[in-house]
Amino acid sequence: MSKILGVIGGLGPMATAYFYELVVSGTEAASDGEHIETIIHSCPQIPDRTAYILDNSRPDPYPDLLRIGGELKSLGASVIAVPCITARIFKERLQEDLGLPVIYGVDETAERLSAAGVTRAGVMATDGSLKAGILGNVLESHNITPVFPDEKFQKEVMGLIYDEVKAGKVPSLERFSAIREHLKAAGAQAFILGCTELSLINRYHELPSDCFDILEVLAEESVRYCEGNIRE
Repeated sequence: MSKILGVIGGLGPMATAYFYELVVSGTEAASDGEHIETIIHSCPQIPDRTAYILDNSRPDPYPDLLRIGGELKSLGASVIAVPCITARIFKERLQEDLGLPVIYGVDETAERLSAAGVTRAGVMATDGSLKAGILGNVLESHNITPVFPDEKFQKEVMGLIYDEVKAGKVPSLERFSAIREHLKAAGAQAFILGCTELSLINRYHELPSDCFDILEVLAEESVRYCEGNIRE
């Protein structure tokens, strides 16, 4: 019997919906029964992760993450996927408290970049993720130098995430392309969609092959972990 995937979702809702779409479309299956069993708890009311990281007096998202993870475990989940890169700051604590592996796609993305020979990667992520060093630390552990936007273009990244995707709008390819060109001029060889909201750009627009989408990586990692067949 294959393992059951549990998903702590709603961070945000569209990113969770797209994540499950990637899980299904990324599975080689000739019938419904060949897809992996998945339990999704989408809770958009979980406090904002970036807001908490930037100001610890703001509501703490961890109690809700732990509560939902525990509910998923009680329903039989063998692994917990969290389609929210900023929430990776809680990975070790959540794994220990749940007694289950918790995956975000960040580590495997760094492994893929390293295998591709990338030594400098442009990072598009939330202010909270950058402050916590989530992507920077993982990239450096794989001998990859992270390239971050300057203050002006980081505001553009946050605008894409909060003013467009989280606001229910189709993300602007022009805005994304301007950020990518800025990072390229700073020496980036490849570009990481380091927020699951930014992955929606990949859903609506065709992106260059040098863009690495962590949500795609997480979906594939989830299928593999639950012993499904990866679509080649």
